[in-house]
Amino acid sequence: MPISELLLPEFDAEMKTTRTMLERVPFDKKDFAPHAKSMTLEKLAPHVAELPGFGLTILTTPGLDFGSGRTFTRPPFEKDGLLKFFDEGAGKVRATLSGVPDSAWTENWSLTFQGKPLFSGQRFLAYRQMFLNHLVHHRAQLGVYLRMNDRPLPATYGPSADDRMGF
Repeated sequence: MPISELLLPEFDAEMKTTRTMLERVPFDKKDFAPHAKSMTLEKLAPHVAELPGFGLTILTTPGLDFGSGRTFTRPPFEKDGLLKFFDEGAGKVRATLSGVPDSAWTENWSLTFQGKPLFSGQRFLAYRQMFLNHLVHHRAQLGVYLRMNDRPLPATYGPSADDRMGF
């Protein structure tokens, strides 16, 4: 079985959970942050929604230099626009992921800032660490924000206190 086929179920599950989390964002609390060093909700939720675009970059390019002047579109902080942006990005990643040949997973991928290395390794590690784990990390932060604003948390890797499914 190709590596991409092994990764698709995980991708689908993570995107489903992430979308549910984004649906529950309290858009009337844009300035909320649990700590002075934390991002505001207005920055965190769009960042989560834009991360599939980073996954697409990992799957389709040999690397990215954040200091290259390339601009990225950040979705608006409003429900419909955020979900549309996320859905479109996740759809592109899924379509691309399904066609990645096994040989591409071992190719080098690098992330730099003005030529200074931040990450260099196999595309597989970039996909898992820099994209998927990064998405899960920020989604978990978003879960804290939701909890602190009395929004129900969706089941993630099992039921949440808000979604006990009979437990």
